Amino acid sequence: MATSMYICVFWVCSDARTTPVGFTVSEAHRRAPPSTAGHRRAPPGTAGHRRAPPRESFKVTGAGACYPRPKSALAVRALSGVAQAEREPSGSPVAGGGGGSGEAGAEPAAPSSWAASPGAPGPRPLAEGERRSARGPRRRGARSRCGPAAGPSPPTPRLAMDLRVLSRELSLYLEHHVRVGFFGSGVGLSLILGFSVAYACYYLSSIAKKPQLVTGGESFSRFLQDHCPVVTETYYPTVWCWESRGQTLLRPFITSKPSVQYRNELIKTADGGQISLDWFDNYNSKCYMDATTRPTILLLPGLTGTSKESYILHMIHLSEELGYRCVVFNNRGVAGENLLTPRTYCCANTEDLETVIHHVHSLYPSAPFLAAGVSMGGMLLLNYLGKIGPKTPLKAAATFSVGWNTFACSESLEKPLNWLLFNYYLTTCLQSSVNKHRHMFVKQIDMDHVMKAKSIREFDKRFTSVMFGYQTIDDYYTDASPNRRLKSVGIPVLCLNSVDDVFSPSHAIPIETAKQNPNVALVLTSYGGHIGFLEGIWPRQSTYMDRVFKQFVQAMVEHGHELSNM
Repeated sequence: MATSMYICVFWVCSDARTTPVGFTVSEAHRRAPPSTAGHRRAPPGTAGHRRAPPRESFKVTGAGACYPRPKSALAVRALSGVAQAEREPSGSPVAGGGGGSGEAGAEPAAPSSWAASPGAPGPRPLAEGERRSARGPRRRGARSRCGPAAGPSPPTPRLAMDLRVLSRELSLYLEHHVRVGFFGSGVGLSLILGFSVAYACYYLSSIAKKPQLVTGGESFSRFLQDHCPVVTETYYPTVWCWESRGQTLLRPFITSKPSVQYRNELIKTADGGQISLDWFDNYNSKCYMDATTRPTILLLPGLTGTSKESYILHMIHLSEELGYRCVVFNNRGVAGENLLTPRTYCCANTEDLETVIHHVHSLYPSAPFLAAGVSMGGMLLLNYLGKIGPKTPLKAAATFSVGWNTFACSESLEKPLNWLLFNYYLTTCLQSSVNKHRHMFVKQIDMDHVMKAKSIREFDKRFTSVMFGYQTIDDYYTDASPNRRLKSVGIPVLCLNSVDDVFSPSHAIPIETAKQNPNVALVLTSYGGHIGFLEGIWPRQSTYMDRVFKQFVQAMVEHGHELSNM
């Protein structure tokens, strides 16, 4: 018995036109040389020579055949049937002889003379002395174990059917050249649609929610619902970026920075230092043409922020639309001005803020005066309002992403991922801001030790608490936490926080304390991150925080008297 090896190789060509497929390699299947007696080719035009119709038949030349690549499962099954027909053991209804002990005369159709066209005649008659082996024309001199052939037999029904199906499938493919990828197929489209529907359902049911409004008085709550409806509307975070850290990291890069022309002013402090103020006077205001009565908004940036921060620029842009004037309070030493005394800033010491508020109010005593603080600027503003109570020239205030409990904030930021994403970077920013004025601190602080700090807590322990005279870091953090003074706030204050803010954990938000003060309103969103609050498909322009700021300051300027009468 001749040794056979079956090889099925599907080679996907770059143009998807043809696929070489090899079925059988054996000694009995090889062609005899043209000069031998076992190789006879009928002359063209004779009965024994039949040309296969185009695209309806194929031929096998030795171990390799060139087929149009099948594109359907039916064609693949047909090819499998052809290979299976060759592999059937002797004595089966499909193939006989050549595989062992088949009966003489049960010879299969020769693969070299297969015809796929329906109705094609059977194999040509054998000449006298010529034999047909189980695998094809025998080489001259080869012995057969099956005895003399009893004559040709027609192709088996199963093989003929498989060949007809295969020929039809391949012909259709070549005619249409169908190329269907995953995303163009019905299965791919179904998967995409199914995932989109599932994600939309999850987003609408678990992500997009109305904020929680917590107030200590019914009058303040009703006032906000009437004149600041954004605090009761559903907040739709950016559908592809709603997670806390993602919103926090993305906002500085994706939000635009409106162009603002400032007028800088340096004012002196009681200790001999100076504070930099950046004014946006809005001389083109059409609603408030009289500068003496034009509403003034005092803006307080975050920990290392200045008047160039994108959220500050957006607040100024919105205030310009309302016709208001803005002034940005830059903390000592961060806006490029010289540090005249060995003192910087912290959210527990409100002396510089009191100086700025008194200065601005003295310039425009008849103008409505409001303030808005972001992150550490909001902590500083709340500590000021808690200390001074109702005896402030400010008419109202708003805070955003405030850290209510400094201990909880520090603990959250020291978690490994938060430390890597936020804490270490902010620490380097603090070190850079004080290193510019290193010569001012060398007499009272070990600056080399400060520059080795790896977290905000270490920096505050080695620099901030020492500068402002606290015995320990715990004493400083206790005095810096605004939740202790919230009950003493004496003017209307709106505080926007996200419960997923890693800078201010949700368990540290003083909800119960806010319920005890009729002047305080907490607006808590489920998502938004730290100073994020991105919304829309492409949050390039206004954020939810910006809309809250605009509606609240407008409500207090135009309808604030209604709140005092309630």
